[in-house]
Parts: sequence; C-alpha cells; structure tokens
Amino acid sequence: MAKVKIDDVVEHLEFASDMNKSFLNKKTGKIHLIPEELERYAEPDFEDEDFIPEWEKEIIPVIKDIKQNPNDYIEIPDRFYINEYAIMERFCLSLEEALRDKMYAAIKGSGAFRRFKDSIHNYGIADDWYKYKEESFREIAIEWCKDNDLEYY
Repeated sequence: MAKVKIDDVVEHLEFASDMNKSFLNKKTGKIHLIPEELERYAEPDFEDEDFIPEWEKEIIPVIKDIKQNPNDYIEIPDRFYINEYAIMERFCLSLEEALRDKMYAAIKGSGAFRRFKDSIHNYGIADDWYKYKEESFREIAIEWCKDNDLEYY
C-alpha cells in the first residue's frame, strides 16, 4: 500500500461538496476528484461521444477502475463527515471571553455561516480562523488515515 500525502487529503477535504467525490487509490496513493455528473461514463451502456471534453475523457478510465476495483479505493470523507459548523463552534469557544461570546452568538440560527464570515473580518480574526480551520482539517485527515490503516507523510 502506498503512503498518502496528508496535504493532498487536506486539499480534498477542503473541496468536499455534494457535487463531487474524491477517492484515494490505495496502490498509488493518488487522490482522484470525480465530479458526480461524470459517474455516468462508467455505465456499461455509455458510448464514448465526441462531445466529451478532453479533461473529462481523462477521468473516464479512473471512474471505470473505481467501479471495477472498489477494494483498491477509499472515498475521502464528505462534508457531512467534516462538519465545518462544529469546527466554527470550537473556534469560537477557543477565543478570549468577550470575543468568544460575540462570535458564538453570531453562529446561532439561520444564516450562521454568513454571519460568521462577516464577523471574522469585522473583528480582524480571519487569519486566525483560516489557520484554525487548516489545522482542524489536518487533524481530520490524520485521523482518517489512521482509521483506514494508511501511512501518511
């Protein structure tokens, strides 16, 4: 089994969405981003059409390999596993008391993500947040590697 570059895992965690999935090839250590709409290319009745852009044609063999050899791949955690709201909450609770209360109040209720973003800029703590978020994603990536018995560097 190949070693996994932890920075690559972190990058794919950051781009996790409902519109794509990322898969780690356990043999090569390479991570592949697969847009959900391209998964249809792996269907047996799909015919390679001339209208497919080159970058999509390059993904087709990977999609087919994932379908044919699922044990060779592990899906990178999705955004629900990551739970960015919980990361925001922990960040707020890590701040000094006066700011902690203001930031924590900002993330309650509808529109929490927008208010949080506005607040980190208004209070001049955006750099602190991005550093905290990066460290949190790194911890998630390391824990995920450990849970899947993956060596990482």
